[in-house]
Amino acid sequence: MRGDRRPKRSVLEGGLVILYEDNDILVVDKPAGLLTIATPTEKSQTAYFILTDYVRKGSPKSGTRVFIVHRLDRETSGVLLFAKTPEAKLKLQEAWTTTEKHYLAVVEGRPVKKADTITSYLAEDKAHRVYSTTNSRTGRLASTAYRVLKVAKGKTLLDVHLLTGRKNQIRVHLADIGHPVVGDRKYGNAKGPHARLALHACSISFDHPVSGQRMTLEAQPPPLFSKFLGPNRPATEPPALRR
Repeated sequence: MRGDRRPKRSVLEGGLVILYEDNDILVVDKPAGLLTIATPTEKSQTAYFILTDYVRKGSPKSGTRVFIVHRLDRETSGVLLFAKTPEAKLKLQEAWTTTEKHYLAVVEGRPVKKADTITSYLAEDKAHRVYSTTNSRTGRLASTAYRVLKVAKGKTLLDVHLLTGRKNQIRVHLADIGHPVVGDRKYGNAKGPHARLALHACSISFDHPVSGQRMTLEAQPPPLFSKFLGPNRPATEPPALRR
């Protein structure tokens, strides 16, 4: 974390790791497989439920509630930001266009372009599957920038810059160019051998809702990425790999 002191890391139920906490915000590293918020079939195994229980039992900082600022897909790991007051949530969401979010993605094959921006309108069908469309009336504009970091074993590591925040945006856009995220059974290979999605929210940069200080929180990628691409770091490293 840059922009403030580095706090002691706390590991909570479900493998949720606190990266930073003060009176106004809570930033965590969410493991793959954990929901951000409840669904009709799952109420308690969520980041929101675990963090609510954490603050109500007496966290080192003040506050008894958490408020959702944004979400990560259940299968996606990495940095997730919560507010601890309604005022902080409102300020963070009002300034969301200035928030910078980077992801690491391992995709199938090798993109033709070393860097590009994918833009389309995204819509959702009745089966809750998101798809690209040229119809601006039925879809919402979405843009995803990517940069190739490393190619190995028939797969490519990408630094993905999320320019807009739509549901399943990265997964749909990368599948659109013929390079779905490894392990993506919804938008890639439905019968693929990989158990988890190789998509990780590696960093988020934002202005603190009270102090206004620019902050960057980072989460190291899980071992899965080394498994696919080897232990050597790419020549050009994304924020989560720079040290």
